[in-house]
This record gives sequence, C-alpha cells and structure tokens, in this order.
Amino acid sequence: MEQKNMPFKAYLENLGIDSLNEMQEASIRANEEHADVVLLSDTGSGKTLAFLLPVLQRMDKAKKHTQALIITPSRELALQIEKVFKTMGTGFKVTCCYGGHLRETEENNLKEAPALIIGTPGRLGDHLRRGNIQPDGIETLVLDEFDKSLEAGFQEEMEEVIAAMTNLKKRILTSATGGEEIPAFIGLQNPLTLDFLSGEAPDMLAIQVLKSEEKDKAETLFRLICMLGNRSAIVFCNHRDAVERTSHILSEKGILNVFYHGALEQRERDSALCKFRNGSSNVLVTTDLASRGLDIANIRYIIHYHLPATEDVYTHRNGRTARMEASGTAILLLGPEEKLPSFVNPEELSEISLPEKAELPEKPKWTTLFIAAGKKDKVNKIDIVGFFSNKAHLKKEDIGLIEVKDHFSFVAVRKLQSSRILHLIQSEKIKNKKVRIEFAR
Repeated sequence: MEQKNMPFKAYLENLGIDSLNEMQEASIRANEEHADVVLLSDTGSGKTLAFLLPVLQRMDKAKKHTQALIITPSRELALQIEKVFKTMGTGFKVTCCYGGHLRETEENNLKEAPALIIGTPGRLGDHLRRGNIQPDGIETLVLDEFDKSLEAGFQEEMEEVIAAMTNLKKRILTSATGGEEIPAFIGLQNPLTLDFLSGEAPDMLAIQVLKSEEKDKAETLFRLICMLGNRSAIVFCNHRDAVERTSHILSEKGILNVFYHGALEQRERDSALCKFRNGSSNVLVTTDLASRGLDIANIRYIIHYHLPATEDVYTHRNGRTARMEASGTAILLLGPEEKLPSFVNPEELSEISLPEKAELPEKPKWTTLFIAAGKKDKVNKIDIVGFFSNKAHLKKEDIGLIEVKDHFSFVAVRKLQSSRILHLIQSEKIKNKKVRIEFAR
C-alpha cells in the first residue's frame, strides 16, 4: 500500500528547509501520475529531495524487504544521498554500497534487508551475484546522474543490475544535462520528461580569463592563487597525473593544498575532501570527478587550469560555485597557444592580470586530526567533542568540523594548539578504548 500522506513537513524541518521549490513540487506531482519520469535540472537545484520524496511515497513500513534502489555514478554521491535520507528521519533502514572499503561491512548491513539501498553499479552487481541483495521486492529504481554513469563506462554493470530487477513498477532518472540518449535496457515506458535546465551559468557567477605567457601554466597558477588569497578554490585538471603534479608544484612553492582523484584509496579521498571542507586547506586540485555530486559549500573560485573538453564539463565545473544565492568566480587559464573553447562566450569574460609581486596567502588556521574510530566503533560527534573538551581542554570555538565515517573520523582543531592537543591526549581513551589519533595524511 502506497503512503499518500507522508509527513513531508517533518522531513523538511529535519533538513532545515522551509518549503519545496518549483522543480521538487513538479517532480512529486509527475511521479504520482506517471510510472517513469526523467528529471532534468541544474546542479545544486535540489534533485536529491525531488526523487527521495516520491520514492518515500511508495514505501511501506509493513514490508520487511528491500523496496527501492538508487544507482549513482560515484561513492561520494551515494554517501551524500544517504546522508540526506538519514537526516530526513524517515524511520526506514538505508544501506550504502560502494567500492573502496570492506565488502564485509556492507554484507553485515544487508543481512537484515534495508528498505532502501543506494550504491554504485559495480558494487551493487557484486552483491547481487553473491546473493546479498534480494531484488524480487524492489519496485522503485532511481538512476541519479544516469548520464554520468554511462560516461564513466558503467553501462555493462548497470545493465546487469537492472536486468535483475524483475518487478520494477517505477523508474526515475535524473541528469543535470539534456539531450542524452536513454539506453533501451533501462526499460522506460512512455516516460514523462521534466526539463528544468536553465541552460545558463548561475546568475551570481562571474567568468574571467587569465593569459599565461608560458606554455607550462604552473607559475601563473601559483601567482593567481597568491592573488586570490586564502579564499576557497578548486583547481580542475583533465588527468590524474596532472592533478598530482600540479598539487606537488604548488606545495613546493608554499601553497598548502590537497588533491583528489578516482585512483585514491577511500580514506585518502575522504581526508582530502574533509580538509577542504573544514578549512584546513583552501585549495583543492582535482579531476572532473569533483565536478558533480560533492557536498562542499562556499566555494569562491573555480580555476580551469586545463580547459574543459566539452560544454557539459564546463557547466558542471562552474556549478561548484555560485550556489544557493552565493557569488562565485570561474577563471580560465589560457596558455600562449590555447584558444577559448567555442562554447565559452567571449562577451561574458573579463580579462584579469596578476600583480608583479606574488605574496603567499595566509595559512589556514585549522588543521585536521585523524581518529582511528568511527560509527562501527559506536563513536559519534558528541563523543569526539566531549573527548577533546575534557582531555585536551579545548573550548567549543577551538573545535571545527567533525566528520564520522564507518571506521575512522576527522576533526578540525585550531592549528596553533594541535601539537599541544596531541601531547595531552596521547595516552587517553575514547569510550574506554585506546584509539590512534594523529595528523590526517
């Protein structure tokens, strides 16, 4: 039995949201009237809630099997959706499945069937082959950023997972781009398409161009970051090796930064993003993996160190800033032999120049500590705040953002106090257990 009167108001209150936007309301209406819906809407417009609420309308607490499946192109997007779902306070069990951490942890979570499973195509296929997921009761399928999954080469895995869903009654597809061909194996029947794409850069986005005299633009990037000061910036490169090389060059020149790409281990990825989120580093050097799905607020600058290959890539990179009525700036670095891509309107650009003298920006006031305990060890944010308050004598304002993962946690603390903190807590216990605590790598 479908739940027609879900407590949307309570969910929104738990999320700190006053009301749904036009796109979200249209999605709810469309999904009540149509079995298959394709939702096209800009990055950062609230698509997650636009499909979670219709999914919840179809879920029944009396059923003890898995009822809905959400497939995402990346582990970060899967975790972000799981975080939103848990914050809503629905009372339904949810499990996230993705590569990069122990499969056994997920197997334990799947023993008592969750009502909702969120995951990446490869790991979901693995669980299905092992019999850890029972697909017979799954009636609702969501493909979030379905085009990104196809671009990432997951078509074969997606086809395998969807083929196992023999009792689907509803399909919801989302994308932040239009015009993609939807493969037949997804099985859409007369879908309704909701197109809320603006086709424009965010209103609050300024676009600038900076010309480099040298073919190797590393020196120009360094001087640019010096000019921008300690404001948050994402530097986009086109390849993983370029990410690490660029990050290393900036570090050698005295710019504290972190790098992020798909070949890193999960802990390394979590650590890099956490440091960027909590202000331990103001510069993130990354591939286009970070252009979609990451939950990072208040990014001031987007730097296209390598020019984007397509208009979609350009749009998604820029979509990381100027979000939720905040302003932002995208800067394209042009080498002496490079030309603006055809999809960039020269009339939208203003050219900038660099000061003759480069002064290193002020170093961040926060640093990140790694704690070798997490949710599976029954450790939560309150435990961590209590530990550092009592054992390291920290005031509330000396403790920054805390992120608790399954098997480890990160906490931001004032950099000036970090060495003293580690000295004070080296022999202390969290919840009566000795836990390794060190500077996050």
